[in-house]
Amino acid sequence: MKYPCTMIWFLLKTLFRFLVPRKTRSIVAENILLRQQLLILSRKQKRCPNLKMGDRFIFSLCAEFLSAQRIAKSAVLLKPDTIQRFHTALKNKKYKLLYTSTTNAKPGPKGPSQQVIDAILELKKRNPRFGTSRIAQQINLAFGLTINKDIVRRVLFKYHKPNGDNTGPSWLTFLGHSKDSLWSTDFFRCESATLKSHWVMVVMDQFTRRIVGFAVHAGDLNGLAACRMFNQIQSKQTLPNYLSSDNDPLFRFHRWKANLRILDIEEVKSIPCVPTSHPFIERVIGTVRRELLDKTLFWNSRDLQQKLDQFKHYYNQHRCHSSTMERPPINCSKNTLKLSDYSWESHCRGLFHLPSLG
Repeated sequence: MKYPCTMIWFLLKTLFRFLVPRKTRSIVAENILLRQQLLILSRKQKRCPNLKMGDRFIFSLCAEFLSAQRIAKSAVLLKPDTIQRFHTALKNKKYKLLYTSTTNAKPGPKGPSQQVIDAILELKKRNPRFGTSRIAQQINLAFGLTINKDIVRRVLFKYHKPNGDNTGPSWLTFLGHSKDSLWSTDFFRCESATLKSHWVMVVMDQFTRRIVGFAVHAGDLNGLAACRMFNQIQSKQTLPNYLSSDNDPLFRFHRWKANLRILDIEEVKSIPCVPTSHPFIERVIGTVRRELLDKTLFWNSRDLQQKLDQFKHYYNQHRCHSSTMERPPINCSKNTLKLSDYSWESHCRGLFHLPSLG
């Protein structure tokens, strides 16, 4: 450590002398050059000395103030052409620093801002079962951005620390689009907190993926109850031209067929024993089970109906869908949010949290 400190002190003492006339500067530079070469030769090593970065810098700097003749006479350790090469390298470095960009950032696309990262992490924290596609869609819908699931995946991989099994469900590939005025209907059963069976009829519009409504019936299901449930859902709605249903015996009752004839609705049957021929309504039933019924309890028919109606509002007006260009089924006019000013709005009694106006 003694050698660098000695040279730095010597350079500081003679620095002010460079402001004097040219002849004195030449003498000082030659003195420094000779002193530096003697220090290099005094190093303890068995072979020829290696030049360090500081040595080369001093040689190049001193060569700037010496003429070609003095360099040849002052070079004890080095050849004059070696010092000239050092000088050329220093000159090239100078112009490189002058005419190149001063930023050290790596080229390439910039990542998301810290505000976007915070919004993604908060959305994942409040909705642990949301996947990367759902999170990207909700962020784009709320803030008017164009991020994709890959950006969300990288953000979650780097910043998100999951607690337990909080993986979001994967999306099934939709099989196709349907024409206007086509509804689908089906039944599914669920159990209350007291283990009493309740039947739920769900009706959806296949073209817009909108849930038309839910109807609940406690106990055994028959043709009369099926007609009552469908009439409850379609009341105050514009009736479709077609209704798609599976081959369940409940849809073969005389009352059911007579009810559709009165309403002037043509029934379309799916392929027997092939659930993929009725994919949209089956997907909705799975979504209702995973996102609502598996996460909460209900006590009676009235409680279940209220929770299903709240989920219908959330599903139709706030939840994004891949099949509808990452928009909700009902395109409500919403203002684009600002990442610097927004709040979180709860849905379905706190099951879901989405960005909203601050």
